[in-house]
Amino acid sequence: MAQLFSPRADARLRIAVVVLPLLAILLAATAFALARSGKTWRVGEAAAQPIPFSHAIHAGGLGLDCGFCHAGAARAAGAGMPAGELCLSCHQRLWNVTAQFAPVQDAVLADTATTWASVNRLPEHVRFHHGAHAAAGVSCASCHGAVEAMPRTVRAETLHMGWCLDCHRNPEARGAVPVGLGAQGYVHAGIEVPALTRCTACHK
Repeated sequence: MAQLFSPRADARLRIAVVVLPLLAILLAATAFALARSGKTWRVGEAAAQPIPFSHAIHAGGLGLDCGFCHAGAARAAGAGMPAGELCLSCHQRLWNVTAQFAPVQDAVLADTATTWASVNRLPEHVRFHHGAHAAAGVSCASCHGAVEAMPRTVRAETLHMGWCLDCHRNPEARGAVPVGLGAQGYVHAGIEVPALTRCTACHK
């Protein structure tokens, strides 16, 4: 039977059979690395805020505790953002920078919340409780970085699922001690599974 393909075409086919799968693997690995990279998750990027707020001044220079502005951080699911009245209680009496605080003053006069831009917002399907993490001994800096040194607030960690699971699988290594339901393991198919790695621990 006559040869259907030339030797050159046959050689190209053999090369393609080897190269194309390797290229597919390389592309998949690159996509995976990019999906987990800090740039994809906007690590280090500042969000535009209604006023030029500096954690470096408030938490660093003045030494204000996180809970002074984020009242729910130690006990509630959400840390909470400072009310405009809280900002103005100092800035109308001690450090009056009226032009910069116009958005905050306008919000207070309209009886609405100041629209801060969150740099650490999680997807809607994720359940996160600040109080539970605080009770377990997780420091604010573990997730938010050295906020006291940030002139403009930026995301310090990716906060993607793999990053959270790294801590949930071995919280003691990071100085955290699980409490409540987080301290109770369960057995699945004869294997003990830490409660913090159950899907329902973080997903609605």
